Amino acid sequence: MNTQQKSYVLPMIIIGALFFIFGFVTWLNSVLIPFLKQACQLTDFQAYFVTLAFYISYFVMAIPSSIILRKIGFAKGMSVGLAVMAIGALVFIPAAQVRSYPLFLVGLFMQATGMTLLQTASNPYVTILGPIESAAKRISIMGISNKVAGMIGIFILVELLFSDTQTLSEKIASLSGAELENELDILASRVIVPYIVMAIVLGGLALLILKAHLPEINPEEEVSPAAASHLKEKKSVFDFPHLVLGVVCIFVYVGVEVIAIDTIGLYGEYQGFDLSTASKFGIYSLIALTVGYLLQIAVIPKYLSQRMALMLSAVMGFVCIIAAMLTSGWVSIGFIVLLSFANSFMWPSIWPLALNSLGQFTKVGSALLIMGVVGGALIPLIYGALADSSNRQMAYWIALPCYLFIVFYATKGYKAGKV
Repeated sequence: MNTQQKSYVLPMIIIGALFFIFGFVTWLNSVLIPFLKQACQLTDFQAYFVTLAFYISYFVMAIPSSIILRKIGFAKGMSVGLAVMAIGALVFIPAAQVRSYPLFLVGLFMQATGMTLLQTASNPYVTILGPIESAAKRISIMGISNKVAGMIGIFILVELLFSDTQTLSEKIASLSGAELENELDILASRVIVPYIVMAIVLGGLALLILKAHLPEINPEEEVSPAAASHLKEKKSVFDFPHLVLGVVCIFVYVGVEVIAIDTIGLYGEYQGFDLSTASKFGIYSLIALTVGYLLQIAVIPKYLSQRMALMLSAVMGFVCIIAAMLTSGWVSIGFIVLLSFANSFMWPSIWPLALNSLGQFTKVGSALLIMGVVGGALIPLIYGALADSSNRQMAYWIALPCYLFIVFYATKGYKAGKV
């Protein structure tokens, strides 16, 4: 037993580093959105193409990623994913040099493509690598690693990009013509060094995984005779309404989670905070998310079922949105931060409800749920359009129907089509 446990140590350390990378890269978007908005002179709607470029890859690449992993295995798949992310980071260099927003978006899409491959490989890997009874503990540790990385990443990038934001903003506002273009070029160039460092780290991790010879795993699970008999009449994954509704639930959940974190920087600016302060608000949101992760380890399922946790957190999210729209200043910002605490209970609650009783369709169902992450691409974009047409506070109403759907799924949708 001790030898077996020791054999998990190196793989778990490496996978932990991967989840750290997930968090570091993903939550940098909350800083990149206001940065690129200023550097590329964008509207709010245009700025939220950052989330579109990033999260659309989960929809486009989920199925191709599963095919790639089937051919080359989980360990090599992780290495390839890191290499693609490194290339995406390097794309930021020419993007900054010519100050091309579309090229920045290409770099983000490539980074997210690598992450899709990594996520598709590492999530089942960390579940199966080791005793199944301790899988939840391993997943929770990885989730916390992800959020801590996000906090560190936001802090570092804010210091590098926005350390003199007040003076810089005033200077940019006073310039025009060639002088303005020159100052914006200098501003855009600030991302070059951080993303060169990121590319080197990602490339190094890719080589480390190749050299580490991680044990390969086989996630195939046989369906019991009883389950096979029960599922015999099912011809397609779409014969499970509770799964289809679960995909919609993941779609709206990821949308509101991304809104809660990636809009808070610009929203803080709207509430009168300077950009260097407002850009760090995402750290508070990630702290709230981490606290939620720790709390759910303690209360689910001992004191609260997954379904009840999902319903209560959706109600809390709905109330926080209303409160944020009716208040101002630090109070309103506080309610947006609380959204992340509410959202922390949703991902681990939706998955088991959506995948319940799928039998041999479980893997296809998992791929569909990953594709539902595209909500993080589209819903923030709608928020940006609403912010341009009204204001950044009133635009939050887009989250209200999302939370109402999650309440519906937690009360009725999760059992749709079940006997």
